Amino acid sequence: MYPILEKRELSPSVKLFVVQAPAIAKKCQPGQFIILRMDEAGERIPLTIADFNRQKGTITLIFQEVGCSTRHLGRLGAGDSILDVAGPLGQATHIEKFGTVVCIGGGIGVAPVYPIARAYHEAGNKVISIIGARNAELLIMEDEMRQVSESLHITTDDGSKGRKGLVIDPLKELIAAGEDIRLVMAIGPVIMMKSVAEVTRPHSIKTLVSLNPIMVDGTGMCGGCRVSVANKNKFACVDGPEFDGHEVDFVGLMARQRMYHEAERIEREAGSCSCHH
Repeated sequence: MYPILEKRELSPSVKLFVVQAPAIAKKCQPGQFIILRMDEAGERIPLTIADFNRQKGTITLIFQEVGCSTRHLGRLGAGDSILDVAGPLGQATHIEKFGTVVCIGGGIGVAPVYPIARAYHEAGNKVISIIGARNAELLIMEDEMRQVSESLHITTDDGSKGRKGLVIDPLKELIAAGEDIRLVMAIGPVIMMKSVAEVTRPHSIKTLVSLNPIMVDGTGMCGGCRVSVANKNKFACVDGPEFDGHEVDFVGLMARQRMYHEAERIEREAGSCSCHH
């Protein structure tokens, strides 16, 4: 069992858990993730490790309640426990001194981009960060991102925080201003990562994206997280989750992610959940 030591509500649908998991905290690196199972009836939920404390033996998980399992998870609180936490999984982010690095987080994607931005910052890079959300209420981790960034740009769809627009808008301006960007790291909705890759492609700026396909076992055995990268099949759980954004088949990825939308809609409208009774 993995005790939840702390729970915070970052927005009405976004929760933060600090979980006691010393073996995972000891080994995890930026970019890696875990798969948890709430209880015997729960489905396996992959979540990126948003932070970790090796001394305290804790990991920090941030998730958005989008389906029945994450809604059930969000009802847990400090003092409750999670049955299984497997990890760390996936390849860690390659960290070195590149020069100027732009870190982009969209929505809940700010959570996984934070430990990566911090690692780039600690490696001596000039980190410029861009974070965005639909509105101010959904914007998370502004203070944390500001602490590891030389400059922080904020965008919201409705203009309620920062500038009104998309995260690619400041990126376009940085490129137009002649900023010597050596690497872009983008994590967020698939359509956002696709847009970032299209902005950087004409300028041959290396762009990494962290993919979040449907995933089951996290070991490469089930094939559920298959993605096409450079016209080759890759498995996000063992080959990723980070890939070259210029080589990802985003259209195929978005099609696979829509596979269960109808079933999820039916369950949501019925107020039921097939994984809990």
